[in-house]
Amino acid sequence: MSTPSDEPAEQKTLAGADGATRTTQLPAHFPPWATKLAELYFSGTTSMFLLHGNVYDVIRAPGGAAADRWTGLAEFLAEQVFGRWDLVLHYDLARGLRCLAGSSAKRLQQMVETVNRWLGDVRQIPRDPTKCLAAIDLFVQKNVMADPEDRIRAAIIIDHASYVAARGDRLSLADQTHLVTLLNWASSPYVKRLNVAFVLIDPRLTEVSDRISGNPHVAAIELPLPAQAEREAFLVAAAKGRDVATFSDYTLPELAKLTAGISLTDLEVLVRSSVEAGRRLDPKYFQDLKKRLIERQAQGMLEFVEPKWGLDTVVGHDAAKRRLAEDAELIKRGELDSVPMGYLFCGPVGTGKSFLAMCVAGSIGIPCVVLKNFRSKYVGETEGNLERVLGVLREMGPVVVIVDEADAMLGDRDTGGDSGVSGRIFGMIASQMGDTRYRGKIVWMLLTARPDQLPIDLKRQGRAEVHVPLFYPHDDVELRDMFKVLAKKAGTVLAEEDVPAEVKHKGNLSGADIEGIIGRAWRTSLLAGAKQITREALAAALDGFMPSTQTLEREAQELAAIIECTDLEFLPPPKREKMDQMGGRERLQERLTAIKQILEGR
Repeated sequence: MSTPSDEPAEQKTLAGADGATRTTQLPAHFPPWATKLAELYFSGTTSMFLLHGNVYDVIRAPGGAAADRWTGLAEFLAEQVFGRWDLVLHYDLARGLRCLAGSSAKRLQQMVETVNRWLGDVRQIPRDPTKCLAAIDLFVQKNVMADPEDRIRAAIIIDHASYVAARGDRLSLADQTHLVTLLNWASSPYVKRLNVAFVLIDPRLTEVSDRISGNPHVAAIELPLPAQAEREAFLVAAAKGRDVATFSDYTLPELAKLTAGISLTDLEVLVRSSVEAGRRLDPKYFQDLKKRLIERQAQGMLEFVEPKWGLDTVVGHDAAKRRLAEDAELIKRGELDSVPMGYLFCGPVGTGKSFLAMCVAGSIGIPCVVLKNFRSKYVGETEGNLERVLGVLREMGPVVVIVDEADAMLGDRDTGGDSGVSGRIFGMIASQMGDTRYRGKIVWMLLTARPDQLPIDLKRQGRAEVHVPLFYPHDDVELRDMFKVLAKKAGTVLAEEDVPAEVKHKGNLSGADIEGIIGRAWRTSLLAGAKQITREALAAALDGFMPSTQTLEREAQELAAIIECTDLEFLPPPKREKMDQMGGRERLQERLTAIKQILEGR
C-alpha cells in the first residue's frame, strides 16, 4: 500500500448531480456563500468550513421539471454541494450521527451500506460528542490510509457547532478533546488531498471556540439574509399561484423590495398571516408585521421606529438642520459617496438629540431603528448579540441607526475587568462603522451628553464624521417657537399671544424642560375644562418650574460639545464668543479637565 504523501491529490469535485471541478462549472443557482466555499475547497488549502449567520433559513433547490424546493442548510449541503459524494454524515447532540441524503431514498440506502462497511451501524453509536467524534476520526483515518481506488468521498456536517466546540477559557477534558480532534482534521495535509470536507454550522460565530473560528486552516463563511431577488423568488412560491391582488395592496416585486432585513421563513409568516387570517396586507398591517418581524430577527435588540416628523419640525439649530437636510436629499437621490458614514449629536441633557435624529430619518424617508441593550452576563453572548444585530442592519439598508448614550453602549479599547468584552464590542462596532461599502446604507447617529468619553476611534472622520453640538435655546424667538412646536407635539395648541414676550428662566431651559412645562400647563388647562393650553396655565407652570441646579455638570457637557464640534457654522454666536473669550478650544479643554477633576473628587 502506498502512503498518502506519495500520491497526487485527488481531483476535487462538488455540486449536484452534474458535478463540478472548478467554480465556473458550479450551478447558476448556487448562492454566493456556496460559491466561496467551493473556491476555497477547489484550491486544496481548506477542508473545514464554519458557516454562521442566517443558517436557520431555507435555501432554494431547483426542482428541474418540478417546482423549486426550499430546504434547510444541512439538506442543501447534502443534496447540492456534496450531491455527488458517496457519504454525507450529519451530527448534532439530539440526533447523534446519521447519514444525510436529502430527499433521495435510494442514495440514503447506498450511504447506509457504505458506512456500515466502514464503521458498522452508526445508530448504535451513543449521541455523546466524544464517542461520535471518535467514530468519525476512525473513519477519516481509514479513508486516508485506504488504497486510492477504495477511498470514498465524504462530508461531515456538524450542526449547532458551539455545543461541540464551545468558547471558553476553562474547558473540561472532553471539550478540549473535541477541539483538538477538529483542529487535527482541519490542519491535516492528508485530509486536504482527498475529497473529504467538514462543515460546522452555528448561527453565532462568537459562540464557537476562537481556536476554531480564528484558525488559518478553517474558513468562516457568513450566510447573509436573503437578497431582493431571493425574496421575490420565495414570495412567488409562497403565493402558490394566488393572485397577489386578492390579499395584498403590494405586488410581489414591491413586497420583495420592502422586506429587506427579513428572512425567508419570516416572509412566509408575512404571507400566511395575511392569507390564512383573511387580513389584507395594506400599508398599516404591512408596517406592523414588518416591524415585528425585524425586531424578532434581531431578537429584540433593535427597536423599529416610525418617525412622525421631519427636520421642518425642529426649532433652532439652523446651520445643523441645513446640513442634515442637504445630506438627506443626497441620500434620497442615491448620491451616497458624498454623505457621511455617521453623525455625533452631543450637548447637555434635554437638548433634543433623540428628537433631531428621528427627524433626520423622517426627512430621508428610510427605516429608523434604535439600538437597544445587547449586553449579556453570559460569556460570549454579548458579542453574539451584536453580531446578529449587525447582520440584520447590513441587509436592511438603507437604515438610520440611533445609538443613545453611545459612550456607555459601545465600549472602548480598555479590556480590563470584563474579560475583553468591551474591547471586542468596540472592534466590531468600529469595523462596521468604518466599512465604506455601507456609506449611505447604514447611517449611524451616536447620541451622548459626554462626547469626551466616547472613544476617539468612533468619532474620527470615516465613522461618525459630522459632530453636531446642541445647546439650550437663548433667543426669545427660538424659545417662543419651541413652546408652540412642543405643544403641537403634545397634541394640543398654544396660541402665540399666550406665550410670554420674555420667557422666565431664559437660557436655563432645555427642550426637555420646556416639554415638561407644556405638559404641566396642558394638564392644568384640561382640569379647568379648556380645549387648549391657556395663558394662565402656562404662566403658572413657568412660575412654578424649578430648573436644574447642576451647573458644573451642565457646563462640562456644554464645553465637551463645543470642543467636539466639527463645523464652526454649527456653533451659535454665544458659544463662539465664549470660545474666543476663553482663548480657543485648548483653553476650553483645560477648563473641562478641571471640572471633571472636581466632579470626580466629590
